[in-house]
Amino acid sequence: TSKAGGSGTVIYSKPNPINNEEYQSFILTCAHVVDDAITTKKDWDSLTKKKVEKEFLEQVGVEIFDYVYMSKVNSSNSYRADIIAYDKYHDIALLKLDSPKQIEHIATLIPREKIPTVKLFMPIWTSGCSLGHDPFANSGYITYLSEIIDNKLYWMQNGASIFGNSGGAVFLAETGEQVGITARVSTLQLGFGYDVITWMGFSIAPQRIYEFLDEQELKFIYDSNDTFKKALARREDKEKSAKLNKQDEPEEKEDKEGP
Repeated sequence: TSKAGGSGTVIYSKPNPINNEEYQSFILTCAHVVDDAITTKKDWDSLTKKKVEKEFLEQVGVEIFDYVYMSKVNSSNSYRADIIAYDKYHDIALLKLDSPKQIEHIATLIPREKIPTVKLFMPIWTSGCSLGHDPFANSGYITYLSEIIDNKLYWMQNGASIFGNSGGAVFLAETGEQVGITARVSTLQLGFGYDVITWMGFSIAPQRIYEFLDEQELKFIYDSNDTFKKALARREDKEKSAKLNKQDEPEEKEDKEGP
């Protein structure tokens, strides 16, 4: 966004079923990375016939890096992207590139049924734009699988991560499958400052990624029988249903200043 930056992972890039010459590409990141692009305010709603809280989503900037010889950045391509869905509880957001271009290299989310096979000390790679640097990877291991922070499940890894890595991916070294979204780092207060404990990074567990995709009606990301068009239709139906359920609720009166 214009105020903050982070990392993200292209998780999907497939032809549009309506027009095979156009590709639909999506990026997984953290909700707090795009939080500055989300605003809410009271506005008139024609369906419920009253003022309701509405959200307004700005486009965000995305850079996708192209490598040659598996070692050198050949180019950095800038795109605009729409925020399709976000959840501040899960701290996950899904973005859609505003471009019909195919993204050649995409990540593969670990299948849901394989999640229990991930064990402690499995080697991993964390990848992201640490401190705004071009993306790079750090090696490490899965070190803890049941970290609960704010009543949410995280996995801990010792592949170094720091500010700017948020929204990036954690990959299994053996299979290359994505098993998390880098989201938090550990800090230690020393006097008036803080030290970042880079080897105690926390990633959003893959179980929660699937929960987010299911709750947000975005199953097409992992289910080839689903499509983005079907997902949009389900999301619109759910939104209309939620509005109608609130239609009978009394409207909150705005505070008025005294004379």
